[in-house]
Amino acid sequence: MQGGARALWGIVTAKSASLAFADRIDCLNAAIGRAVSWACLLVVAAQFAVVMLRYVLGAGSIWLSESVIYAHATLFMLAEAWTLSEGGHVRVDVFYADLGPRGRARVDLCGALLLLLPFMLVLGWFALPYVGRSWSILETSRETSGIPAVFLLKTLIPLFALLMALQGVSQAIRAWCVLRDGGRR
Repeated sequence: MQGGARALWGIVTAKSASLAFADRIDCLNAAIGRAVSWACLLVVAAQFAVVMLRYVLGAGSIWLSESVIYAHATLFMLAEAWTLSEGGHVRVDVFYADLGPRGRARVDLCGALLLLLPFMLVLGWFALPYVGRSWSILETSRETSGIPAVFLLKTLIPLFALLMALQGVSQAIRAWCVLRDGGRR
């Protein structure tokens, strides 16, 4: 009996540690997502300034136009994992909506392990040399007065892959715990 209690305690402890790890991933992605969500305000303000400069004053600013692109890319690439954790991605609910907790957990686990994680690993694998080349030459804008930091913009690609992969691990852990507990979250 004492051996069974130890084994049960080991399972509970492992589950607690797994869920604590998933919680840390969720907190990291939420903190990054909240921080970069301010880029939305920058996108709106900069785009307003571009329009006003162009159509009211007849002037243009390549640097300001590129800042809209940089802020937009930062917002979407770094907040994507947070959106996934909050269930904000578009989902085809043809069958998922009618499933119970265990069925949803199976779909989430298979989706994370068979689709999300492999795709993010491939994306990260191919992005690293691409970003490395950009950093090696400190790539700048093709425009003379553009933002001289294209290498930073390209760095968002492997960061996106890393954050999404971490969120996939979190989802897989949570789904596995639901399957082990018989449907209780």
